[in-house]
Amino acid sequence: MDRAFRRLYVAAFGSQFGTQLSYVALPLLAVSVLDASAGEVGLLSSLATLVVLVMGLPAGVWVDRVRRRPVMVAMDLLRAAALVSVTAAWWLDALTMEQLYLVAIVSGVGTLFFDVASHSLVPALVGRDRLTSANSLLVGTASAMYISGRSVSGVLTQVLGAPLVLLLDAVTYVWSALWLRGIPAAGPPPAVREPVGRQLREGLRFLFGNRILVPIAAQGALANLGFPLATVLLPVLLVRDLGFPAWVYGAFLAASGVGALVGSACAHLCARWLGQGRAVWLIGVLTGPFSLLVPLLDQGVWIWLSAAGFFVQSVRTGVNNVLLVSFRQQLTPDHMLGRMTSIMQVILMGAVGLGGLLAAGIGELWGVRATLWAGAILTALSWTPLITVRSEIRQLGAPSRG
Repeated sequence: MDRAFRRLYVAAFGSQFGTQLSYVALPLLAVSVLDASAGEVGLLSSLATLVVLVMGLPAGVWVDRVRRRPVMVAMDLLRAAALVSVTAAWWLDALTMEQLYLVAIVSGVGTLFFDVASHSLVPALVGRDRLTSANSLLVGTASAMYISGRSVSGVLTQVLGAPLVLLLDAVTYVWSALWLRGIPAAGPPPAVREPVGRQLREGLRFLFGNRILVPIAAQGALANLGFPLATVLLPVLLVRDLGFPAWVYGAFLAASGVGALVGSACAHLCARWLGQGRAVWLIGVLTGPFSLLVPLLDQGVWIWLSAAGFFVQSVRTGVNNVLLVSFRQQLTPDHMLGRMTSIMQVILMGAVGLGGLLAAGIGELWGVRATLWAGAILTALSWTPLITVRSEIRQLGAPSRG
């Protein structure tokens, strides 16, 4: 990869690592310093998702109206300033839950705009013929940060305290901004005079009028709907009903992260030898049945079979995160990338939120295992919307042995 993409990669490395630090440290700060209740912690943790649902669509429109790199730099500095304010307020003994809510919202906005701009910038930096290899590296790094960042944050919070960990997070965002500034500007900013509403409608018509993007969105929505159904109540089954120690639940989550890392690392090779379309099909068909092992969780050998199913399911997630994102970028013209990305994020995050609500409802009505089975079946069948565009996807992602 060329110098500009290397700078983007190093910046994304720092930004993603910092995001995982605050994911752990912010709620721990609320509990340890402000004695926050379960409801307050739950609200604090949900604000990032709510930001995507509320601001996702206008974020894409705005990113398509400006240069992408300055947006990413500004969002890094905005998040850094928000986190520094938390540490300063703690030091001055002036910290409140209201400030933490505001910081969570600001950080969520910064992450949303950063991610939309980043996805929109990649095709311009590497070219559309190298999107799969670039996304494989970016998604693999994000998975690694998910695993290591949260673990490191837990240790650092124990050693340094949550306020100093948040200050360290601010440093990672400044690091990211400095690396991004070295990426050369790609031409003049878009000359856009259309109203925001018209641009948004144009983006919606483009995505929902595209024969391939609609099934890709449906596939992602089904997978994201099934995942919380299969995981939200896992701690109830593992710890309360089956009597396993809490670290077993942590190991299950780690298996998910490792699986996604393996899948994203292998995605480029799968696409290279099989073609992107065929790789999506084969991996979807072959790994789908493994999702049905997750609800079999029980004592003895069943916990190992369930963990294996969870791991394989996550491998497919890692592969899809690379290949289907690359498809989306290949199919979308540069001036529409921000809107396409933000609309997809709203769909996917909305599915996650709905899955969480369904998990609570099904769990109350029919029990934990029924919830896990519902999630497993949805996940196993999530590839089926792509049936309608099987030939188009295969043609779009032809195999390459170069």
